[in-house]
Amino acid sequence: MYFLSEERAKAEGRLSLYQSSVMAELDRFSHLTYVLAQDAAVLATAEGGNTDVLNERLRRFADKAGLDAIYLMDVAGSTIATSNHGRPDSFLGHNYGFRPYFQQALGGRQGRFFAIGTTTGLPGYFIADAVLGADGTPVGVIAIKISFARLEQSWRKSGEQVLLANEDGVVLLASEPDWRYRVLFPLSDGQRRRIIDARQFPGRSLEPMDWRPGVDQRAVITGREQLHLTAAIPPHDWTLHYFASDDRAVARSWLLTLLVGCAAGLALILFQVQRARRISAALARSEREEAELRRANERLASEIEERRAAEQRLKRTQEELERASRLAALGRLAASVTHELGQPIAAMRNHLVAAEMAPIDTAKLSVRIGALVDRMEGITRQLKFFATPDAEALAVVDLNAALRDAAALVAPNLEAAKAELRLDLCPDLGGVQGSRLRIEQVMTNLLRNAIDASEDHAAPLIEVETGAGGDGIWFEIRDNGHGLGEATLAELQEPFVTTRESGRGMGLGLAISAGIVQDHGGTMTARNRDTGGAVFRVAFPATSAKDDQL
Repeated sequence: MYFLSEERAKAEGRLSLYQSSVMAELDRFSHLTYVLAQDAAVLATAEGGNTDVLNERLRRFADKAGLDAIYLMDVAGSTIATSNHGRPDSFLGHNYGFRPYFQQALGGRQGRFFAIGTTTGLPGYFIADAVLGADGTPVGVIAIKISFARLEQSWRKSGEQVLLANEDGVVLLASEPDWRYRVLFPLSDGQRRRIIDARQFPGRSLEPMDWRPGVDQRAVITGREQLHLTAAIPPHDWTLHYFASDDRAVARSWLLTLLVGCAAGLALILFQVQRARRISAALARSEREEAELRRANERLASEIEERRAAEQRLKRTQEELERASRLAALGRLAASVTHELGQPIAAMRNHLVAAEMAPIDTAKLSVRIGALVDRMEGITRQLKFFATPDAEALAVVDLNAALRDAAALVAPNLEAAKAELRLDLCPDLGGVQGSRLRIEQVMTNLLRNAIDASEDHAAPLIEVETGAGGDGIWFEIRDNGHGLGEATLAELQEPFVTTRESGRGMGLGLAISAGIVQDHGGTMTARNRDTGGAVFRVAFPATSAKDDQL
């Protein structure tokens, strides 16, 4: 049981790394279609302008970004401009109105869909957004196609068994080529009809895969029983499956059992020998008693050596368990890096795309990019502090200024969610002793959570207030979203726990923020609002006059 637990801990660490890599690929270009939909050239072409200039522009951008294709469709679904316009398998003139991502974009949502291309025959992940005219009505749809070939190739080189299945149980990606486009469970007639209507897997029979799920995180696949761990992949109802062999754990268990049996047999033999020698010693003369005592001393020395060897074996086993725990911690650290660097990287990508699509003041762009780079450098410096903790430089932090910078960082999120942000900042607030970057990190995480929680509201509203009181200097972030539900703050601070719908988010923001607030000697509380939504309050000790002089 001990060895099986050790193998399961190692498998959980590997699964966490695979989960992070898939989520990073899904979110890598998530903001690109939104930015392209605002471009003047795309809008002009969608409204009937010349397509030649846009074709060449989309081609150059697709080559630089490493995308399979970028293409613009009219409201009927016909492609009018594309980055692959000069190739034999060009999308020009093809109609993709039957695709779910096109229909979702026209309906006002960002469309996302994985399918085999009807034109190229190659699989890909499609993201689409509507292009809106001056009156706010759709005049077209801009879409991109992303290939997961490199990700799948890295799975094969790892030598491990991994597969990604969609909400219908169809295998989309796999380390074994024969597993792709097979189903984990039989499809219903409704599921098959929906897949056929969307032409999601043309030419594929979607046969069942040779596997059988078991109990206690185990499954039989290709005739072998192995460990079976799963992880959810947001924003879809996809599931990542990881299979690991436990043969080594079983072998070590049998070896340990054999050693225990041998030790018990040896102890029994020694006991019988000792008994025979005691009987013989009682009948022997006094001269033989001295010789028996010497032999007893030799046996005692042999037992001491055996005990020392057993202690060394136990120590080696404990060291192997510690290595397994560090591997699991490495998986959580990789997820934390993905979560914390995702927002500044997405903001930097939006600025760069906007600069490429429309000329702007290069000085302002340099200042914005520089600020984001400084923030990313600060986050990586915190990760270095996690590995080799050195003394961290502290300073007096103005909470009002930090909140304004955090609000500027989440401005794209506010715009995408069409949310209103109201700031009520106390003018004579005073200072807080700590790290400004880490405090801004707490504010950014709480603001992003508030935006995500209220995005389904008809009029999303985020209210921020600062003040000073008996619990020190504080700030509150209030939203009108779905609230905390039945969850407590202690539960939400656990890593990978989240209240977001459809598996959105990794559940790391509050866990990281709680640690930062605790490091600064502060407190964080949360409650549901009577009118709907949630309130998060963070309080820090006020900086004394002596601290200000430092």
